[in-house]
Amino acid sequence: MIFRKQPAAGLALAFIATAFSPQISSAFPLGKKKVAQDLPAAKLTASQNQLIDKSIAREKEVIKVVRERAPLVETYIQNMRPDDKLGQAPESDQHFLGRVEFGRIIGGDQFDTNRATAEGGDRGKFGFFRHSTSFITGLGSSLHMNFSETGFIQMLLMDSNDFDRQHYEFAYVRNEFLGNTPTAVFDVAPIGKNKTGRFFGRIWVETQNGNVVRFNGNFAGTETGSREYYHFDSWRTNVQPNLWLPTSFYVEESDPKSVNRSLKFKAINHIWGYALKVPTKESENTSMDVVGATDVSNEAQDVSPLGAQRAWVQQAEDNVVERLYQAGLLDAPSEFDKTLEALATNILAYNNITLSRPIHCRTLLTEPLESLSVGNTIILSKSLIDTTAILSQDGAQQMGNLNALLAFQLSHIILGHRLDTKFAFNDRLLFPSTSVFNRIPMHHTDADNAAAAKKAMELLSAKELAGGQQYFGLYLQQLQERLKPLKALNEPMIGDGLVKSDNDPTFWMEPIIAKSPKLEMSNLKQQAAMPLSSFLRRDPWTDQMITLHPAFEPLLSAADKIPFEVAPVYIKLSYYKPPTEAPAAAPTAAAPTAPATTAEPAPAENTAPAATSGTANPPQN
Repeated sequence: MIFRKQPAAGLALAFIATAFSPQISSAFPLGKKKVAQDLPAAKLTASQNQLIDKSIAREKEVIKVVRERAPLVETYIQNMRPDDKLGQAPESDQHFLGRVEFGRIIGGDQFDTNRATAEGGDRGKFGFFRHSTSFITGLGSSLHMNFSETGFIQMLLMDSNDFDRQHYEFAYVRNEFLGNTPTAVFDVAPIGKNKTGRFFGRIWVETQNGNVVRFNGNFAGTETGSREYYHFDSWRTNVQPNLWLPTSFYVEESDPKSVNRSLKFKAINHIWGYALKVPTKESENTSMDVVGATDVSNEAQDVSPLGAQRAWVQQAEDNVVERLYQAGLLDAPSEFDKTLEALATNILAYNNITLSRPIHCRTLLTEPLESLSVGNTIILSKSLIDTTAILSQDGAQQMGNLNALLAFQLSHIILGHRLDTKFAFNDRLLFPSTSVFNRIPMHHTDADNAAAAKKAMELLSAKELAGGQQYFGLYLQQLQERLKPLKALNEPMIGDGLVKSDNDPTFWMEPIIAKSPKLEMSNLKQQAAMPLSSFLRRDPWTDQMITLHPAFEPLLSAADKIPFEVAPVYIKLSYYKPPTEAPAAAPTAAAPTAPATTAEPAPAENTAPAATSGTANPPQN
């Protein structure tokens, strides 16, 4: 297994300018350009002017809040190539993850770079790249290249200094609902001679309080120069009352050398963990007295050596789960976690296996395809769940894939493959919370993975589960076709990947492929894997998983399948609703006494099975 260092996400979109462009000037134009005409001078109504004034004021508040935060920022890039059958397909990928202190970026001198260049300052080769490496904590010279941090931040905030009527003009377009949120749409263009580097595009302003909830365009400053800049579509969500914060943005650009204008690259950026707090040392004057406690230490039993050993292992496991959550890598407990726990518990019940402790499940919030078991807690990555979430025409989800993923980590638990107890020492997990994330080696050994894969096949052979093996076999066949170009997606950050290693590109559960039909990309009744972000969305404030309920989209051609690919962002926006306190649930047994479903699943070729044992309705949010 090769460990790799994950550079900070703040570099990701800036990295595009050099990594995916034959010339730096294609991303940041140098020299003179024609000045485009200003927006049509359509007179705005009084209410439209009032809404724009509100949006300007609200944008300043958003910038203020973002400056006080250090969220996680993740960028995943797919470089594309033309494909005779699919139109286009991924050629290579890159993944970046870091925790960014925006207070060190926004409002500094580095944001004078574009303006200085446009006004006749340093027009040399790296005129746009000055002050470029000072804002990501702990980054150093990880990438060994120059980049522009300004473009990255502007994709979140449009213009962190000068979004006002003195620097921009606005033209009303239409009213439009984004999800449940009514918005007014305006075209925006910079005013004055020095337009280069300023936002040029379109904004969506929610009509209740004037917050900008979506904007797309580029930073050419003019329509004439827009072809020389990368285009983006940036979305925000209502995370607190009257507070809309950046959540995701999508970037794509066509290849100018392509006859059919196929994509050169596409990238997705996600931001979450706005409410994260870096753990602080306990205050010296904090009282150590436990209020309301009764001293029963003399009544406690002594701990046996075996009990001490088990307690030591449990301490290591608890440390890992707690620290991953504090670092923003693990989701807050949600209803979807309970769905996974029910599936895992059913697998044990079908195989007449009883564990001493109940199974818990959590979701890793990052893109790479990986899973992990920490004690009796199973962790699956978000993209692993997204890409296996095959939906049928009636909106049901095929659960055969999830059963296979859970069975693999359940086997580690059953076989007693425990975590390295070095993590019982808390200092082992004090990795920097405001720096880049290195790989955290918590994966199992190759021998343990081989044994777990064999055990998982036994678990999935139970009569209630056997029919679902074909779905995961198809999934692995689809992944095999894209294994080489999607190396970053298949390189785990923390746990176990689906692939054995770079030197052995076979899967741990390779035998399950023999139980599935042959993959046929031209077969429109066969959907083996989904695009990224198909089923779950992160709440950027609470870090909980939100289950999506997309409408079924029929496949019209093989190009519609886009397995494991980045897709444009489209969030069903809604206004913030305070969480309601759920009633206390009655205690449940560790395993059900009877299986939840027993019907036979439908054939893997059919994405609309009639039976429902292999499927289940998506959990309600």
